[in-house]
Amino acid sequence: MKILVTGGSGFIGSAVIRAAVKQGHQIVNLDALTYAASLNNLTSVESNPRYTFIKGDIRDINLLSRIFNSYRPDSVMHLAAESHVDRSIDSSVNFVETNISGTYNMLESFRKYWQELGQPDTFRFHHVSTDEVFGSLPLNSQVKFTESTPYNPRNPYSASKASSDHLVRAWRETYGLPIIITNSSNNFGPYQFPEKLIPVTILNALNNKKIPIYGAGRNVRDWLYVVDHAEALLSVIKKGKVGTSYNIGAENELTNLELVHKITSILESIKPRKKGAYADLIAHVKDRPGHDERYAINPNKINNELNWHSNVSLDQGLNQTVHWYVDNESWWRPLIKSS
Repeated sequence: MKILVTGGSGFIGSAVIRAAVKQGHQIVNLDALTYAASLNNLTSVESNPRYTFIKGDIRDINLLSRIFNSYRPDSVMHLAAESHVDRSIDSSVNFVETNISGTYNMLESFRKYWQELGQPDTFRFHHVSTDEVFGSLPLNSQVKFTESTPYNPRNPYSASKASSDHLVRAWRETYGLPIIITNSSNNFGPYQFPEKLIPVTILNALNNKKIPIYGAGRNVRDWLYVVDHAEALLSVIKKGKVGTSYNIGAENELTNLELVHKITSILESIKPRKKGAYADLIAHVKDRPGHDERYAINPNKINNELNWHSNVSLDQGLNQTVHWYVDNESWWRPLIKSS
């Protein structure tokens, strides 16, 4: 399969590409290389003849048309997006332009290309989204997000992703586009840009800086190891049912405070703090506006239909992630200096 991956130099995209090349797929990686992306995420495949990198922006529809006509992929995995909630609250314009307008450009470019080729049945447009489009679940409940959960986005980031999901579904209903949507829970693992909770916790601890926790730290997230997510995405693009969506999660619910304590405990075991404990650095800060209380994914559909199951437990994944950041200062140190 020849797959055009957008946003392939980012955290999740690079994990997908590393797995896809290993499986024997041909990959064209289109990435604008904004602040959270790095070609260093793909050094293991950059010389592979099955891999091609193009620097470009999905907001450039003329570029997209040239890429489809020149490289002629048979599938698209669309991951390119602005993804940090805090940044969307501070300034939402890039989220609207990239996540909504950029997705429109991708759909239109793919539609014209697909129609010119006679609408092949084997083609796929796989739109990668988030569970945040469903809004917030109540704490201390057993309710989880399913594929039929109504959308209820509560911040500019999730609203922009919900909008892009609706565009993808509309292009299916109007033009018959062979689309699939996936909505995943919070990802973690190596190569995650140091603005999300887990890398912030690790790197702040290693640098003896305060570890910020919004509010009381009772907000619950459902954590998914990025390598497991990459395998799920490749399974969906190969075997998923066209016109439907799949929720991807590992059923690892934890409060933010519990998660941070797990991370500081792992750090103490592999690189003890010279004075005091890493947990002493935890600092509760003013809560984020509209902070969703809880996310939780019900993955039964992808488990049953595609026989995908997460392979890495939360504790295994956290151990691997903490060790990776400890061992790869040369990767994250320049990012901290430039951010």
